[in-house]
Amino acid sequence: MLRGLTTVTFFAEDVPAAVAWYTEVLGIEPYFARPEQGTPAYVEFRVGDYQHELGILDARFAPHARTEQAAGAVVYWHVDELEDGVERLISLGATLHDKPTERGPGYVTASVVDPFGNVLGLMFNRHYLDVVETKA
Repeated sequence: MLRGLTTVTFFAEDVPAAVAWYTEVLGIEPYFARPEQGTPAYVEFRVGDYQHELGILDARFAPHARTEQAAGAVVYWHVDELEDGVERLISLGATLHDKPTERGPGYVTASVVDPFGNVLGLMFNRHYLDVVETKA
């Protein structure tokens, strides 16, 4: 079911400052930004040989902003069938954290809270599949 990591998302109160810092650390500019009310709410870098994704998301959308039970970074795992993946994890004792949501063409995310309080992200990620196909 879990094919590989797609995106690690970190949260920041000051997204522009975090983007500047990670641009310096990584030595690259972000390839994607989604603004909200004129400032970036989400920015993404592609890093490394397999173009893993590092996202910086406005802290107001952090898991702890929604529930006292979950906090921290959300690591997304690619799945071919997102709805089936969410249903399977719920059947194994997880609770829905963030319902399946299309984030853009070829990108659908959802998350659950595992029985231990950790947020587990699932994503159908077209970019992940494109990279896998080029490595085959």
